[in-house]
Amino acid sequence: MARLLLIGACVNESMMHGSILLVDDDEDARTLLCESLRRRGFDVHEVESGHAALEWARDHDVDVVVTDVQMPGISGVELAETLTVRHPNMLTLVLTGYATLDTAISAVRGGAYDYMTKPVKIDALELAIRRALDHLATRREVRRLRGAADQTAPIPSIIGASPAIRTMCTTIRKVADSDATVLIAGESGTGKELVARALHQLSPRAKAPFVAINCGAMPAPLLESELFGHVRGAFTDAKTARQGLFLQAGAGTIFLDEVGEMPLEMQVKLLRVLQERTVRPVGGDEEIPFEARVLTATNRDLETEVDEKRFREDLFYRINVVAIAVPPLRDRGTDIIPLAQHVLDRISARTSRAAPRLSPDVTRKLLDYEWPGNVRELENVIERATAICVGGEITVNDLPPKIINHAPRRLEVPKVPEQMITLDEMERRYVRQVLASVNGNKTHAARVLGIDRRSLYRRLEAPAAPGSQPTS
Repeated sequence: MARLLLIGACVNESMMHGSILLVDDDEDARTLLCESLRRRGFDVHEVESGHAALEWARDHDVDVVVTDVQMPGISGVELAETLTVRHPNMLTLVLTGYATLDTAISAVRGGAYDYMTKPVKIDALELAIRRALDHLATRREVRRLRGAADQTAPIPSIIGASPAIRTMCTTIRKVADSDATVLIAGESGTGKELVARALHQLSPRAKAPFVAINCGAMPAPLLESELFGHVRGAFTDAKTARQGLFLQAGAGTIFLDEVGEMPLEMQVKLLRVLQERTVRPVGGDEEIPFEARVLTATNRDLETEVDEKRFREDLFYRINVVAIAVPPLRDRGTDIIPLAQHVLDRISARTSRAAPRLSPDVTRKLLDYEWPGNVRELENVIERATAICVGGEITVNDLPPKIINHAPRRLEVPKVPEQMITLDEMERRYVRQVLASVNGNKTHAARVLGIDRRSLYRRLEAPAAPGSQPTS
């Protein structure tokens, strides 16, 4: 009896047609079934093995799987389990020549949507496929409606309701369900890994592993081994083979933090991995496919790094498919207070002691301070204040001197005595002062000014008005 696997993909809105991948080691049976399904409106693609089917599912949208239980290499039940984990938006139908309850139960427990006994009539198989497609259509519509309702809802792990945070959360929800590579950009201490974890938790991959690594924390040879693994004997201490993080992540998510600090020699290797979707362990000669979604983060201005030849342009465009900007704490307004309260509540839960209150004067000081260390600095300040405060209230004296003595910075256009200047010159000086106020970060300056980076560069490169005084 023919062994087969059908994968329906790219179903239209009415779910009346599907693109079918037919996998069968019996070429004659495969050809016959292909022709029958094509006559019924399906677009059929065929391959000869379960392994080839997994590769197809990796590279294409997949809807419905129909698999025989007895197949060489991978059984139908094992295939159902693998596809269900790797592709949770797919349904599986199992065909078995043995009409036993145990086989059916094993298949359903393995993640199968339904099962059929062989020999299968084409009419019954078509009906089962269309029933599965209808189920998928209903599930997708529910998910779409739920997603639309939740688009602006807060994300539990992200504290704050400032416009900057609401915009960021909307972007997170929009791209969480995608497999696109995401570049998370933000200053140190803003919570870039928190954003990465939110993307993972809101995605269909949430039950699979989330693995993270700081790419700037180790030299290139060690980083290569950590990411891609190594074979036994690859180097002196490689007494056993080791699987790298790309493979350890399985069908989950791998988060490459501080990717901007990755050595150039590793950037070349990472580019190849992202292009080919395979990794080669150190010392090995086999290319191994990986399934994980790739998220990256940096506190550097990668466009500037590209301009100055410290970061590869081709890798930048490969990882910057979707960009998410994490706002610095100074741009989040009153979010500072609920963040501080969140830290207090966390300390209280850890120590089983009531959390102290923030006095009104402390609240004002926290709001006035510019937080160059961002959320990480805020956590440190609140931890310190909680440790040294007396009684149930944190007072100004419990804060570090740099916060107590801080005077809020205000931008002012400098006056030019005995001289009038043009509007263009005033704009140029203001742009330079904004740039200075954000410590030369051009991306942040452009965001403050409400212009793009190219416009910022044009303003900075514009010649000074004749007779004007230098501004730096």
